Amino acid sequence: MKYIFISGGVISGIGKGITSASIALLLKKAGYKIASLKFENYLNLDAGTINPIEHGDVFLCEDGTEADMDIGTYEKFLGEEMGKDNFVTMGKIYKTVIDKERRFEYNGEDVEAIPHVTNEIIERIQYLGKKNNADIVLIELGGTAGEYQNVFYYEASRLLTLKYPGDVVHIHVSYVPTPKHLGEPKTKPTQLSVRTLNSMGIQPDFIVARSENFLDKRRLDRFAIFCNVHPENIISNPDTKHPYEVPLILNKQNFAEKILKKLNLKVRKPNISDWEELVKKIYQKKEKKVTIAIVGKYFGTGNYQLRDSYAALFDALDHASWQVDVELDLKWIDAEKVEREGVEIIGKPQGIIVPIGWGERGAEGMIKAASYARENKIPYLGLCYGMQLAVVAFARDVLGWQDANTEENDKKSKHNVIHLMPKQEEIMKRRAYGGTMRLGGWEAKIKKNTLAYDIYKKEIISERHRHRYEFNDKFAKDFENAGLIISARSVVENLCEIIELPKSIHPFYFGIQGHPEYKSLPLKPHPIFVRFLKEVKNN
Repeated sequence: MKYIFISGGVISGIGKGITSASIALLLKKAGYKIASLKFENYLNLDAGTINPIEHGDVFLCEDGTEADMDIGTYEKFLGEEMGKDNFVTMGKIYKTVIDKERRFEYNGEDVEAIPHVTNEIIERIQYLGKKNNADIVLIELGGTAGEYQNVFYYEASRLLTLKYPGDVVHIHVSYVPTPKHLGEPKTKPTQLSVRTLNSMGIQPDFIVARSENFLDKRRLDRFAIFCNVHPENIISNPDTKHPYEVPLILNKQNFAEKILKKLNLKVRKPNISDWEELVKKIYQKKEKKVTIAIVGKYFGTGNYQLRDSYAALFDALDHASWQVDVELDLKWIDAEKVEREGVEIIGKPQGIIVPIGWGERGAEGMIKAASYARENKIPYLGLCYGMQLAVVAFARDVLGWQDANTEENDKKSKHNVIHLMPKQEEIMKRRAYGGTMRLGGWEAKIKKNTLAYDIYKKEIISERHRHRYEFNDKFAKDFENAGLIISARSVVENLCEIIELPKSIHPFYFGIQGHPEYKSLPLKPHPIFVRFLKEVKNN
């Protein structure tokens, strides 16, 4: 088994995850069995309790793991499901070591960071490789070189290199800025980052230079001198219009072949023809441009707007748009602003989406958006909270229950049409929030002759879930008598999974309790988003 460590330098958010996924894709397309692993610095046991504005959209795995966005990137590039063994936090490492010590598994040793923490890290790496029967394990190290939080990950990589000389490659993804007042790329930040690696006993085999443009010969020569890396092993990774182009850029520089040679594996050229076709489709002129309003509550971060809070949703829309042949004009609308200023700020988009959310803040704005879409016959897609609040909107507008709400926001309402799952009540009393929701893949049975059945073309489906509150079946008959269709229920517990309005009432009004956005792939877009965009295109 071979190992590739991928570290970051100079700044976070540089695209290390995209680079890691691109390398994994190229090696897979060269015929090798790959296992991808992401190590995170934070002490959270998973990403589930982290505010999406703080660390981006939590990626939900099929097994219920609440992971970092990079795990989603691996799934999209490799077309393979990731899970709990692909995502490890420092908190998980520490907890495992402490639990082992409490169980006397260290036989009375004094437990220390080295070797016990580093051994645990190495065990995770090797376990994943063996479990996947992998030829190569790719390990992405969270954060940047020089941070105190990730020093044990680097030490583990050094120890593995010592133990298996010739079987370990270290790739350093670093930023090469081009200050506007100078007009030329500067390599000094990366030189210092590599020096930090050297101080930890690590010499990178390759440097992937993230920059605005391809590096010229002068910059390559500077790297070679000061970073002790051959010029041909410095790989340019310039800014692109779309991250799915990155594998093509790396492939043109024969990156996979260079890595395989360094690992003493048979050199084979990756066959990425399907990825080349995808990129061609991404960049070709589209038949039509459509405007979609996304009414959410996690867009703002200070004076800036943050795309990463809904990364999986944006990706799913992109995937579908390339198949439907439309250019997307996405309007990000703060739900609190709709609350304060009214639905007029939504304007007249061709489609409206209300995505995932939690709690009272902005909820009334999302309810108004759901009503606005229904009343104006605008195609509507409600995802999780967006489905629940569409139910609340229908209860208020059509059933006339003005106090209708979700129990999450109003426990005193007589019409809590969305309520806490009975099994969750005890958990909530204990304030045990992490990893305690209905998580991961759950099967549902779809009614025939419904929009849902027309979308999926089958009776039994599975979508990933991440929520505590459910449609309150006490009111099901009232809703159905008023025209709302419950078109899918869970196989286990018979819970409401999908609601819709008939075509005779609305062109496309659809809410799903699960999260189809987490299962969408660039080469296989999710059918819900494909159908939604087709309706938007025709609206």
